[in-house]
Amino acid sequence: MNELSFENTEIAFSHKDDAELKKSYLIFKAMNSPLLVKVGTFFMKSAIKINFPVKPFIKWNVFQQFCGGESIKDCEHTINLLKSRGVGTILDYSVEGEKSEKGFEATTKEILKTIDRSAGSKEIPFSVFKVTGIGAFDLLAKVQAEEKLSSKEQEAFKKLKERFHRICKYAYDNDVRILVDAEETWIQKVIDDLTYEMMALYNKEKAIIYNTYQMYCRASLKNLKDAFHDATMHQYWLGAKLVRGAYMEKERDRAEEMGYPDPIQPTKQASDDDFNSALKFCTDNKQRIAVICGSHNAYSNSLLTELMDKHSVKHDDERFYFAQLYGMSDNISFNLADRGFNVVKYVPYGPVQSVMPYLVRRAEENTSIAGQSSREYTLVSTEMKRRNKK
Repeated sequence: MNELSFENTEIAFSHKDDAELKKSYLIFKAMNSPLLVKVGTFFMKSAIKINFPVKPFIKWNVFQQFCGGESIKDCEHTINLLKSRGVGTILDYSVEGEKSEKGFEATTKEILKTIDRSAGSKEIPFSVFKVTGIGAFDLLAKVQAEEKLSSKEQEAFKKLKERFHRICKYAYDNDVRILVDAEETWIQKVIDDLTYEMMALYNKEKAIIYNTYQMYCRASLKNLKDAFHDATMHQYWLGAKLVRGAYMEKERDRAEEMGYPDPIQPTKQASDDDFNSALKFCTDNKQRIAVICGSHNAYSNSLLTELMDKHSVKHDDERFYFAQLYGMSDNISFNLADRGFNVVKYVPYGPVQSVMPYLVRRAEENTSIAGQSSREYTLVSTEMKRRNKK
């Protein structure tokens, strides 16, 4: 068998016909232009504020590129398409900005629906949620800062914890693994504490609850190791999803504004080093850790395949997964799946208007991450040229 290569565009885009590939080409070509992204995201942000009817335009292009649909039912085509190529789905309800108890409860019920759809379904191995989808951001920040809560806030935090527990218990009862997304550092400790409490309850036999570690934070590698030692001491499995992170500029701005040490790694290399060290640590301690490599970095994904081979771990071992976002890094996802590794795609869904903040971030991140949009554009271009030569 040939060596694993993330340059094989035939495998990477075998799930797209020529028209779909051309659309991806045009989208990434546009994203390759900082000016177009700036104008486009300004247009989307403005449309969100004034409820301008841009749904048909958005739905036809960036929404279809990065989202599975407006509902779980809408996502079935994407789920089946990924399944046909050996890739699993994580249904990610990406509605943001809920601020009322009614909204938090509605989001909780939708998360429970993703668990229902995942139960007994090999093509959807995980569910996922953000804690700020089921409780107020400001409340979490106040709890972490150990500020005194009013009686109303105490009740709201009690409800947040109840929703958190309800989701985790429902996942356990249905034998569905669930990921708790990472968020900003000034609310992350509260999220960690809630997640570890659920792990101690429900991860006795295997990893059901997974915490997320943003490795561009200086403290994350130590936090991962501390969590492992606690799991070992109390005899439960640590579920660890490793990502580089998503809030870097916001984190640095807040640290400077409030006068505390910058929690972000000093360089990209330091972040990469910690990410790869975390992969090695998880593989070395696979008797107690289940890991998801949530990365679009070719080297890190390749490194984990090498570590697995070095440890004689089968490619489909349930303790090891690779994850990328839907619509991105198909060269990594589908080439890994072609070799029999466990691969999942995060498939966001929700009403177009509500998912637009997520789409704005995708556009901005593709431009800000060095080489991200140009890499996607180059890969799609290469595949188009290959097909044209046939």
